[in-house]
Amino acid sequence: MSDLKKMYSTLADDPFPGDLTLRLGDAELRFAKKTWTIDGTEKGLRYGENPDQPAALYELAAGELSLGGVAFRGPGHRLVAAMTEEHLVQSGKHPGKINLTDVDGGVTVLQYLSAKPAVVILKHNNPCGAAWSDAGLPDAFDKAFSSDRIAAFGGTVVVNRTMDVDTATRLTQVYFEVVAAPDFDDAALAVLRTKKNLRILRLPGLAKLEALAGEPYLDIKCLNDGGMVLQFSFRNRIRSTADFLPAMAERDGVTAVARTPSPKEAEDLLFAWAVEAGVTSNSVIFARNGATVAIGTGEQDRVGCVELTIYKAQTKYADRLAFTEAGLSLYELEKKAETDEAAKTLLADIRRRTAEAKGGLPGSVLVSDGFFPFRDGVDLALSVGVTAIAQPGGSIRDTEVIAAVNEAVPQAAMVFTGQRSFKH
Repeated sequence: MSDLKKMYSTLADDPFPGDLTLRLGDAELRFAKKTWTIDGTEKGLRYGENPDQPAALYELAAGELSLGGVAFRGPGHRLVAAMTEEHLVQSGKHPGKINLTDVDGGVTVLQYLSAKPAVVILKHNNPCGAAWSDAGLPDAFDKAFSSDRIAAFGGTVVVNRTMDVDTATRLTQVYFEVVAAPDFDDAALAVLRTKKNLRILRLPGLAKLEALAGEPYLDIKCLNDGGMVLQFSFRNRIRSTADFLPAMAERDGVTAVARTPSPKEAEDLLFAWAVEAGVTSNSVIFARNGATVAIGTGEQDRVGCVELTIYKAQTKYADRLAFTEAGLSLYELEKKAETDEAAKTLLADIRRRTAEAKGGLPGSVLVSDGFFPFRDGVDLALSVGVTAIAQPGGSIRDTEVIAAVNEAVPQAAMVFTGQRSFKH
């Protein structure tokens, strides 16, 4: 093994104590460090965000917190931090910080998607594909994976229903690092165990997430000087399509009112806004038929985020065609086309079809985690066939933004969420 490869297998000693106490006024929260006995050896968190960063996982073991008359989540929810050897069905390379925070990112989204079987695939602390489906987990997995086949490689899969053998079989056709479910059928577990490095997590709390959706947890951000910012965690106020607000605004004596979404549009907006809770801001999400089409994350300007997400949708659409028709990724096909005439012809045809289909975006809806400060981002989304938009509202130019959807042919819909969904 080369010296460079050793950095990923040489684990730093864990210097963290076995307990941690946080006192907020009269409230005392006691945390216990989590370790697991794996292959006869006691092991804690593998490492932090990078292999040379020692890290520890602490479970809230005791204590209650209430601030401003709001009760916070207490211990005993049987999710990520509560995981024991019983829940670590297969450890693979036992979990590190990134693995567990990605699973927790799935919890962030799935707590608002309890109504249907749902799948979230995550990579680097963001969803790369998500879907829910009345047809069950296999269909939801196919849709979530299809949203971004390339980014899903090496990712984390989190589901809110018992894992069945059909979904497990689909999952093992791809390289994933972690799969988490409330439970597993015996046949599903047998299939998953064929992937020896796959971390398989049984988290019973994933089946009961709806009970958590209205309760905040204490969200702590640490600063470089050792300080901390404490905040209530985000709580999604849009729990049903009836919770959306009409997009209405008045300025300089002019009142603008947007079209109300159809029931199908409203359900897709509800789904996409739930996924938005787990996406790093500044972000937008395109969705259609209960699945993400493209997810844009972490951009500095909103119109730029829409532009880059459209580019992602077009790239992923072309990649799906290339993989289906040539068994190659888009990038592999592009390389082959440099010297192979048949590949060059196929690539040109795929590019033509992708352009004609506008990356599969016509008929989709769009959600934005922040308001549109100008109508340019809305106009850009409408140009690729978006039919409905949900956004917080509250911009000084809301009348102009609403005018954009009203001027679209056919007229597009818009609703306000009445809350921002930033996640930094």
